[in-house]
Amino acid sequence: MKSFNGRVAAITGAASGMGRSLALALAREGCHLALSDKNSQGLEQTLALIKTSTLSPVNVTIQVLDVSDRQAMDDWAARCVAEHGQVNLVFNNAGVALSSTVEGVGYADLEWIVGINFWGVVYGTKAFLPYLKACGEGHVINTSSVFGLFAQPGMSGYNATKFAVRGFTESLRQELDMQRCGVSATCVHPGGIRTDICRSSRIDANMTGFLIHSEQQARADFEKLFITDADQAAKVILQGVRKNKRRVLIGRDAYCLDLLARCLPAAYQALVVFASKRMAPKPRTPVYEPNDEPRL
Repeated sequence: MKSFNGRVAAITGAASGMGRSLALALAREGCHLALSDKNSQGLEQTLALIKTSTLSPVNVTIQVLDVSDRQAMDDWAARCVAEHGQVNLVFNNAGVALSSTVEGVGYADLEWIVGINFWGVVYGTKAFLPYLKACGEGHVINTSSVFGLFAQPGMSGYNATKFAVRGFTESLRQELDMQRCGVSATCVHPGGIRTDICRSSRIDANMTGFLIHSEQQARADFEKLFITDADQAAKVILQGVRKNKRRVLIGRDAYCLDLLARCLPAAYQALVVFASKRMAPKPRTPVYEPNDEPRL
């Protein structure tokens, strides 16, 4: 798919970040849009930005949607086709983050992140795939992460979902290549992108004193690692779709970590442990006065 003009794209997580930037970039190329997110106010803001920044007339519909709800996703896909006549691209972009140790993470938090990051991608892919095939020309774009290539401590739930998205999408791409049905798939692996994911992430109390000093400082430190602008990320993703790439890396940090994982597929973990210990809070050594009673 070399041109997006006159095509129809469905985008999840379109209320902010990469989803919004993708919507704006596609609209400027004359692509019609079906946008969804749980954040109704953010969706309305995205819609307003499209109307004020796009010269070509495009049809845009919005839907408040929880991607972890399979029936809601199926209904939205059918509604998109009914409203737009067809769907050519689906961007399964919605995602959340969770920081916790494996031992301390609650099952409810794990179900929350798996429901959005993995099942949301599965539901979106399966709901739209028959419609993409019916058009004879389509593309599935699933957002994983650089941490779908490279693991880190304290992020087991996030790592698990992003590795799962990678495996799911790569298998899908191989099946589509074999079927020669006119539909393709791309897995996107962003590094640190300046989006709202840090502010909306969950950080468990068990991380304090283990890998972070405090939740507030951790969020501020994470924000500093987000080095790539969402608009630039959207540009790279769309270039990847045009070139029918299997994998799209975004940001120099993504390229560096991908290279490290390729060169040291198992040994990189020891380097991560070393670096994490260096950055982790240091245990305080108690200071006793001469007159202190010995503690038994």
